[in-house]
Amino acid sequence: MQLVIVESPAKAKTIEKYLGSDYRVLASYGHVRDLPAKDGSVDPDAGFAMEWENYADKTRQLKAIADEAKHADRLILATDPDREGEAISWHVQEVLRARKALPKDVQRVTFNAITKPAVTAAMAAPRELDTDLIDAYRARRALDYLVGFTLSPVLWRKLPGAKSAGRVQSVALRLIVDREREIEKFVAQEYWSVIAQMEHDGTPFAARLVTWKGQKLDRLSIGNQGDALAAKADVEAGRFTVQSVETKPATRNPPPPFTTSTLQQEAARKLGFSADHTMRIAQGLYEDGAITYMRTDGVQMDGSAISAARRAIADRYDAHYVPDAPRQYQTKAKNAQEAHEAIRPTDFGKDRVGSGDHARLYDLIWKRALASQMASARLERTTVEMADGTGRNVLRATGQVVMFPGFLALYEEGTDDTQDEEARRLPRLREGDSPAKKAVDAEQHFTQPPPRFSEASLVKRMEELGIGRPSTYASIIKTLKDRGYVRVEKNRFFAEESGRLVTAFLERFFEKYVGFDYTAELEEELDDVSGGRAQWQKVLEAFWRDFKPRTAEVMEQQPSAITAELDQFLGDYLFPEKADGSDPRLCPNCGEGRLALRGGRFGAFIACSNYPECKFTRRFAQAGAADGADTGPENLGKDPATGLEVERKSGRFGPYIQLGEGKDAKRASIPKDIGELDLEWALKLLSLPRTIGNHPETGEPITASIGRYGPYLAHSGKYARLQSTAEVFETGMNAAVAKLADAAAGGGRPQRGAARAPLKELGKHPRTEAEIKLMEGRYGPYVTDGTTNATLPKSITPEALTLEEAAQLIDARAAAAPAKGKAKKKAPAKKAAAKPAAKKAPAKAAAKKAPPKKAAG
Repeated sequence: MQLVIVESPAKAKTIEKYLGSDYRVLASYGHVRDLPAKDGSVDPDAGFAMEWENYADKTRQLKAIADEAKHADRLILATDPDREGEAISWHVQEVLRARKALPKDVQRVTFNAITKPAVTAAMAAPRELDTDLIDAYRARRALDYLVGFTLSPVLWRKLPGAKSAGRVQSVALRLIVDREREIEKFVAQEYWSVIAQMEHDGTPFAARLVTWKGQKLDRLSIGNQGDALAAKADVEAGRFTVQSVETKPATRNPPPPFTTSTLQQEAARKLGFSADHTMRIAQGLYEDGAITYMRTDGVQMDGSAISAARRAIADRYDAHYVPDAPRQYQTKAKNAQEAHEAIRPTDFGKDRVGSGDHARLYDLIWKRALASQMASARLERTTVEMADGTGRNVLRATGQVVMFPGFLALYEEGTDDTQDEEARRLPRLREGDSPAKKAVDAEQHFTQPPPRFSEASLVKRMEELGIGRPSTYASIIKTLKDRGYVRVEKNRFFAEESGRLVTAFLERFFEKYVGFDYTAELEEELDDVSGGRAQWQKVLEAFWRDFKPRTAEVMEQQPSAITAELDQFLGDYLFPEKADGSDPRLCPNCGEGRLALRGGRFGAFIACSNYPECKFTRRFAQAGAADGADTGPENLGKDPATGLEVERKSGRFGPYIQLGEGKDAKRASIPKDIGELDLEWALKLLSLPRTIGNHPETGEPITASIGRYGPYLAHSGKYARLQSTAEVFETGMNAAVAKLADAAAGGGRPQRGAARAPLKELGKHPRTEAEIKLMEGRYGPYVTDGTTNATLPKSITPEALTLEEAAQLIDARAAAAPAKGKAKKKAPAKKAAAKPAAKKAPAKAAAKKAPPKKAAG
């Protein structure tokens, strides 16, 4: 019997169909062991020796593999064809060796597609494990461990509220923070454009004023409304005639098939997928045998695949769409040692696979790969200039005509933030023509700051800089979201306060290690290990020699000294110059003290130097920002009963009110549905809980209050939800008794079998067609499809939840759940629970631009 080991049960099931009865295929469910999350798992003093520990949830699966291996004549390690796949095979081999269950004959096979020809060809050409790839894996794993377990404790002790730092994660975060700084420093400049709406032979087109009163205009030449209106009047008064028509032929070649990076970028642009979601869907398509391996730097396709693509093009289009010679692409990635084939369909005859997101991603891959072998598009780019009778005012129109679409008939690559003016269509114009002038517009514009990163543009930038590797981008971005260092709004990344503070700390005290060039050079060294050009321990020694002393040096500094350094480093951000020229550090509360950065139990904040006499504080944020305005404690008045001051303050969990000082002070959070907080409202909130009266049946008191999940009624251990803060103070005895009765019958925490109304009905699951609902549970909101319940992560608010996010949460929960019932004993491998899937990140975000202002005619 021959034992074959792969990563996933889906892959195992597919491969087992291709092999004979002499083969037994088992899944490892990904990695089977890792470095324990404790000090000492990597020992730099012992040649970076590593202590590995088996995953607890893989015990049953490892036992099943070991039991089968004891009776196997040959062990075939058939995990994925990359560094991680090689590492999984090595781990399985080492576990079996330790259990004395390793067969004498151990072989490694790889295939780029899970198809019968690819699998059978691989089985006929086995090899040994690649020690260079294994060494590269060990080097990266040790390096990431050493950075995490050495640098993170420095953060925890010297920068309260910080969570972690990572070798590549921190550099990616710096990219986002740097872009935020560029946007903040940007000063918008006003400019105007004058556009004439023209028409010729029934075809409308736009022409821009490029010469006015004999002076050539650039984008910023017309800088005020007065000049814009004068230019507009001149254009309206003139009769414009075509002065010149310049036509240039152009050719556009198709882009190459997808690599890991370009697939993540294009799926983000065209489908709105996160990098993490794209890779999970692609993994499923690969395991189903629909596409080739999805972690690759390569853009080349196998010769037989190119021939199949050309046949598919000929079948779909006429012969003009098939180029004379097959197209050959070469990878531009540095050290593309893992450059397998590009991502492509395994069968070009299938233009559709699966449903929902699987079908959408497959369609993108199929079109891109097929288009890469199609003929070039032939275009005609035209520039038309029209002058008035004086010759001193000139309009220009640009556009293009597609003479032959070629690959554009099937596919056009998306872009991130640019628009091509030349892509506009123009009518056919000749010298002497006088197009009709329909309208003239003078539009106000402002120069725009660089756009915040989207997932697509961030991945593209990381690849350009050589930071990380394509297979790691999804996990890097997910980590930044999970740590709360960034937030995503409308498909754009915004740096959170914690992310800015961590980045500032690392730039000030570990500048080298968050440098783009240094990180890229280290990646190249690790790639040299993969290629057998460098020894992995020497690479680690060179890094550790400088990194360890630096962390020790920072650890010796007092937190107050660290904070003082950061106060100076972040001075321009925290205390920007004021328009009136006054001191930006002067305390707005007492007018005497100076503001400075301080460290607290829950993170950094701004405080007055006159503390405790002056208690002014604000959150760590730029002065005047929406979430960090210079408000400080606001005195609402005195409590008539006690004579104590009532103040409105801001804390870690948002705004609150406080009565008195010290440990005896009474505090209450401010609900979001209170419009304008005054002393009356504050005293009401501080008086909670409110006793409505005794229940007429039990004699026990009924109280109304505000808790973690909002306003509620309480009676003898039973609860009922209220809809608003006002109801806490307005609900009477009759209404309270009725609400508690409804809650007991199913309106509050439901009894067994009782139905509860959903908070929202989201629609049908895009893959299973089951109806998905958003529900309120005992431990917070969750989504359900009637079979699987998935709790909403804190990063997703119920109001912003989308159908796709809900479906992904349910899919991940279903994959992580143990199978119901008992598995058959004769097949222990089938019992193992699937490796928990990663949580889906929230939807993404971008700044909204104000609409341009049009001048009145």
